[in-house]
Amino acid sequence: MKILRKLIGAVSMLLLATACQGQSDDQHIAAIVANLSPAMVKEGAPIHGKSLRETMNEDHVSAVSIAFIRHGNIAWVRSFGTLGIGGDPVAPDTLFQAGSISKPVTATAVMHLVQQGKLSLDENVNTSLVHWRLPASDKAQGKPVTLRELLSHTAGINVHGFPGYAAGTPVPTTLQVLDGTPPATNSPIRVEQVPGKQWNYSGGGYVILQQMITDVTGQSFADVLRDMVLKPYGMTHSSFQQPLAPGSLKQVAMPYEANGTPIAGGPHVYPELAAAGLWTTASDLAHFLLATQQALMHGNTVLNMSTAQQMVTPGLGDWGLGLEIGGKPDHRYFWHGGGNEGYQCIMTAYEGEGDGAVVMTNSNQGYALANDVVRSIAREYQWPDWGPRVVHTVSVDAATLKRYVGTYKINPWFSFVVTFQNDKLFIQGTGQPNLELWPESPARFTFVVDVDVAFVRDAHGTVTGMNVLQDGKTTFAKKQ
Repeated sequence: MKILRKLIGAVSMLLLATACQGQSDDQHIAAIVANLSPAMVKEGAPIHGKSLRETMNEDHVSAVSIAFIRHGNIAWVRSFGTLGIGGDPVAPDTLFQAGSISKPVTATAVMHLVQQGKLSLDENVNTSLVHWRLPASDKAQGKPVTLRELLSHTAGINVHGFPGYAAGTPVPTTLQVLDGTPPATNSPIRVEQVPGKQWNYSGGGYVILQQMITDVTGQSFADVLRDMVLKPYGMTHSSFQQPLAPGSLKQVAMPYEANGTPIAGGPHVYPELAAAGLWTTASDLAHFLLATQQALMHGNTVLNMSTAQQMVTPGLGDWGLGLEIGGKPDHRYFWHGGGNEGYQCIMTAYEGEGDGAVVMTNSNQGYALANDVVRSIAREYQWPDWGPRVVHTVSVDAATLKRYVGTYKINPWFSFVVTFQNDKLFIQGTGQPNLELWPESPARFTFVVDVDVAFVRDAHGTVTGMNVLQDGKTTFAKKQ
């Protein structure tokens, strides 16, 4: 069955490759940067997006680096913008902080140690921890935390993420981070739910992994990751050195706030190395994706095929061990996003010798741009996933549309204003642009930022509010 799945996937990729052979990569690149795909498009309508340059200017992103994978190779790498406003041009070896993409790199080292018999996926993590132990918790209901659960964010551990430490401020040790003691700014990393029962993203869990790696190897985390993953995978510009040596800063894309203000003092320092400490380039992350693809097909010097397959076996929340899994069973992909202060990025690749992409930016507003770029790559290379959502619209009479006009209040600080203009409905959130609502039914609409709204009526047919649906969550806005 596994062989059949691989064969079907290979045939699918061959068909996609044949469909794209009519254009060169330079033509695809030109189309991508000239016309970024929005999150959603109307069925049958041409895509008229903004250019990469326009989007970079609007989102205050000075530096973008993109790497594209095709047929088991890095097909192209392109960099855009400058290291900072008025700075030198971005180059293929420009460094960015990878944020949470540090986690799958860490997970690869953990799985190598499992493969060596130095760690066990399903034992109590306290059997491997030496210089720190995870305290007992009544909320665990007697269930121990396992390595598998830490890797897959199902251990019931708290602390979602970390803000880092501004240049010149005290930086805590790993033990201080784990216990939440000064100068650490996070809460103590503890069990707050029954392990194994539900998925809950936890950067804190990966700091426990960081301590485990140093305890079982007797070496620094940065050295272990360098020798165990970065060097074997050809990630020659990457490191977990925090902070970077001053001489390396000349290669760094400097970080920016969402409004274009430089992050004071430059890059933050992240002692939470396993969760957020990786410095890297788009091409180095492409090497990581390629090595993971190779491990899944036939193994490599770091992971054998069986170990790699465990990493991409989805469990709770569609997460494997260190990677999120998507796509159909015969054409799956693995991916991860990352965001540190002033940096946002994304990487994804299909299994086998499928396509993949990495996009890195130097702004707190960069994730939206990175997603636009990946969608545009998916459009140009005809991926079955990652492209814009295609919306089938219906016709709704003007009388019905006019009933929805009004102000819809979510809280004292934020409202949506719905207006009727030129036989169409428009919606504008507080401090946001005015956007057209596309009717999917007489009562349900969506708009280009991939948010759905469903108008609510009472028993008399009077519109009383609307449900706002985004990222799987529903928020009610009351009509005023």
